[in-house]
Amino acid sequence: MPIDFHSDANRLTYARRTPGTEWADLVRELVRPAGARVVDVGCGGGVYTSAWLDLGAASAVGVDFSAAMLSGARERAGERVGSSFRQGDAYATGLPDNGADIVFARALVHHLDDLARCFREARRLLAPGGTLIVQDRTLSDVTRPGTPNHPRGWFFERFPALLAVEAARRPTAEAVERALREAGFDAVRTSALTETRREYADAREVAADLRARTGRSILHELTDPELDDLAAYIQARLPASTAIHESDHWTLWSTKR
Repeated sequence: MPIDFHSDANRLTYARRTPGTEWADLVRELVRPAGARVVDVGCGGGVYTSAWLDLGAASAVGVDFSAAMLSGARERAGERVGSSFRQGDAYATGLPDNGADIVFARALVHHLDDLARCFREARRLLAPGGTLIVQDRTLSDVTRPGTPNHPRGWFFERFPALLAVEAARRPTAEAVERALREAGFDAVRTSALTETRREYADAREVAADLRARTGRSILHELTDPELDDLAAYIQARLPASTAIHESDHWTLWSTKR
């Protein structure tokens, strides 16, 4: 069954990562974070809310519809100066007009039914000249072949039914661009990103991370026995006793108000 974002059992599942340096490098190409007021819509565990502050943002407000996710985000952030979190959704954040220099939405839009409505809310939040950055996976990003650096590809090799789930929820690049224009944005830049997800000590650590479903909503579509099967299947395809460098593939769309 799909992940329950409101369950306390999942409150930290999206709070336990460190963003890859590749993400920061690309963001600096797209926008100037220093001194910026950032709104992170669909912030989950707040990993990227804090990452914006690491890049020099003056403030970063994380917005999420789940109280459980926000609890994990606040725990992760601690007393970090400049960070704050509030409950709201992608269509109605409750934040003031024109109060953000950057609106960021990562791994959000594949959960939404109305992209243009989300982007209209983002445009309302942005000050004139502000930038919206949308980061998500297209189906092409998801379906890259399985390799030791991209074990996600093996999910669909072992359980082809998962591909139907992804195909139903992943927007095309054209659909995102169309919705952005419908929401009032004009020029849209599209960028590809290969980002380090995590470094693992060995294959057993990868399998343990999979069994915990850490930050991978697609794995909630599997039963526990199916997940054990997948973890064993992937572990058998990885080098047994060497470090594993896992990367994720993303598409980013950036546009200015």
